[in-house]
Formats: sequence, structure tokens, C-alpha cells
Amino acid sequence: MTKTLGYKLGMIAVLIVLLLIPLLLINGLIDERQALRDNVLRDIAQSASFDQQLSGPLLVVPYRKYQRRWIEKDGERTQETSTIAGHLYFLPDTFAADLGVDTELRARGIYQARLFHAKGRISGRFRLPERWGIDKDFDDYRFDKPFLVVGISDIRGIENGLELSMDEQKVPFEAGTQLDWMRGGVHASLPGLDGMQAREFSYGFDLALQGTGQLHIVPVGRTSSVDMRANWPHPSFVGSYLPNRRDIDAQGFSAHWQTSFFATNLEDALRQCATAGQCEDFSERSFGVSFVDPVDQYLKSERAIKYALLFIALTFAGFFLFEVLKNLSVHPVQYILVGVALAFFYLLLLSLSEHIGFGLAYGLSASACVLLIGFYLSHVLRSLARGVGFAAGLAALYALLYGLLSAEDYALLMGSLLCFGLLGVFMVLTRRLDWARVGRSA
Repeated sequence: MTKTLGYKLGMIAVLIVLLLIPLLLINGLIDERQALRDNVLRDIAQSASFDQQLSGPLLVVPYRKYQRRWIEKDGERTQETSTIAGHLYFLPDTFAADLGVDTELRARGIYQARLFHAKGRISGRFRLPERWGIDKDFDDYRFDKPFLVVGISDIRGIENGLELSMDEQKVPFEAGTQLDWMRGGVHASLPGLDGMQAREFSYGFDLALQGTGQLHIVPVGRTSSVDMRANWPHPSFVGSYLPNRRDIDAQGFSAHWQTSFFATNLEDALRQCATAGQCEDFSERSFGVSFVDPVDQYLKSERAIKYALLFIALTFAGFFLFEVLKNLSVHPVQYILVGVALAFFYLLLLSLSEHIGFGLAYGLSASACVLLIGFYLSHVLRSLARGVGFAAGLAALYALLYGLLSAEDYALLMGSLLCFGLLGVFMVLTRRLDWARVGRSA
């Protein structure tokens, strides 16, 4: 060594800081490609349909109510009459959905979006009280024709002609909900309901629905039961309620949800939505499935590059260790070339993962960098064995990094053990080294 120990360590630190520039550029490129991917997926969903949420059915009764009050005007008491309008809402006594879901890929360039097609039957039963449940001032009410509402968040995804079965009657659905707080959906006028007497009736309709990403269902019944089957082996169950039963294998999954009013309290949520316009609580009390691909190459690439500084620091520490223990001289240019090769690993990983998948891209990128660096170091360190040994150590580091990326729940534990183990190796190898002599002879 021809320079002082302090100068050498300072130079290594400066080189590590300089290598942060290409790493930051690559990290920015990851964000840019991820944003481009998200825009393309959004465009595909815009041309097909977005996430879907099924809310309903709800039975809606429009009404006008006359309000009378006595006022004093010019010393005389007169009666003033005003009219208010609103809606009465009734949730079904039972709600059942039996859905089969198929998924397909839609591609635009190198990006793919996963669409789902849900087909099945929605059925159940309504139990309506006498006089619509109004105990006071019933004669002051005037009712319009009741109708049934089914909320569908993106009606472009409806793939069949909807027809309501009401007992033995058939009633076609029409577009729109006729409700201000529920924008997307369909409705059907209900004949023969005057509300004067208590009434029970069954309902049912077949539904074919297309969407992208997630399918949510609001359990509107006093008792709700939902069965869902799909050819998607990587479901992510989302929402406020997990399935009571589920079965997942390589061919797909099946799931069953069962809820009641005691768990959902949807009557209060619906009342808040209809009277105060606070509909978030009603919409959020849902459950469903996400059909998003679990492997996100951009997220894994972003996680991988967080370890880049550690990789470069460990590699440079290995160089320095060779200099000290073998009395070799490694030029700063040789340091920086190896550092750039390590940075290029992340660029190769990003570009290849967009075409061949993350796992294969990681293996090819790591192999290319290990072979290149191993070949170069066999000449820099003046020994084939040293170059192969260094390459083997680097390959082990890449294998450990892949383990960190794959085992997300244990990443902190594995990373801590890795750093502690490497520190132990460095301390063992330098335990007999006279650092004061190294500094004087450097």
C-alpha cells in the first residue's frame, strides 16, 4: 500500500458516495416504469371496467309528507302546510349470491391487466312491514311506486340483460338507481306493492359482471350468504369480513362468507347514508377478492436496490481486506469499475423482469454480474483462485438477497443476521492484524 490507511478509507468512502448517483438514477427509473405500468393498466380498465362493488338489492319507497304547524300572523293563528320528500329503505331479510369467476389477461405492449368475469345468481327474500313500518301520521304520507335498486359501481361491466324475478313475476331492470347517493347501478319498478299490508316476496336475478382488479360485495341481508369460485390460484381476500371457509389450490379457489345484521349493522349505516349523505360506512362494510398478480417486479426491484449500498460497501471491504492481508494494491479505478458492475445488476434486473419474470431475471442478472466481476478480479488480484473465491462470495450474497426479497415477513431478521455474520467474519480475519503497522507502511 502506497498511501496512508486514513487516505485509503476516505477514498473508498468517496467512491461509495459517487456510486449513489447511478443507484439513484436507477431507482428513479423504477418509479418511472412503475408509473407507466399503472397508467397502462388504468387505460385498459378505462376501456373495459374498473373494480366492481355489488351493493344491493335495496327496496326503495319514494314519499312526500305533509307537515302542518300553527303560526300567528296578524294576530290570528293559521295553519301552515309544507311538504318534504324522501325515501324509505328496506334491506332484504335474506341475501344469497352464488358466483363463478373466470379471469383473463389483456395486454397492451409489455404490460398486462387481469380482468375477471363473474357469473351467477343473486337471490333472497324481502319481508315488508304493514304500512311501510310507519306508526305515526300515516295519513300525511303520499307514496310513489316502489322500486328495487342494485348498486353496481361500474355499470359498463354488466354483460347480460338483467331481469328481476319477483315471486312469479318478471320485471326488467333499467339503467340508473334514481338515488343521488348511489350513482352506479340499475333499478326495477315493483308492481303490486302498496304497503298497506305486511308482505313477503322472493327475488332473484342472474348477473354477468366484468371488472378489473377487485370484486366487492356488500352483505345487505339480515342473513347473507355468498359462495364464490374462481380459476385464480392467488386470491387476496379483502374487505371487512374474511370468508368462513376457503379452499385454495393450483387450479383456483372456492370461498364461502356468512354474515348477519349483528355483525354488519347495515341498517344504521344505510340510515346515515340516506339522511346525512355519509355513505362511506355503508360502502366499506363489504368483502371480496382481489385478482391482482401477487408478483410485482417493480416493488421487488425497489426493495432490492435498498440493499445496493450494503452490497457495494461489502465488496469494497473485501477489496480492502485483500489489500491488507495479501499486501496488494487495488487502484481506485478498479474499485469504481466493480462498483459500476454492481449497479448495473439492478438495471439488468429491472429491464429483464419486465419481459421474463422477476425470478428468472434475478438469476440471469446476478449470474452475469458474478461472472463479469469474477473474471475481472482474477486479473486484478493476480490469482484465479482469489477471483473465483470472491465471485463465490458475491454469488452467496446475491442468493441471500433473493431470500430477503422472497421472505418479506422475515427480511429484517435475515438482514440483521447477515450483517452480524459478515461483521464476525471481518473481525475473525483481521484479529491478528496490527492496524498501526498497516497505517505506517501504507
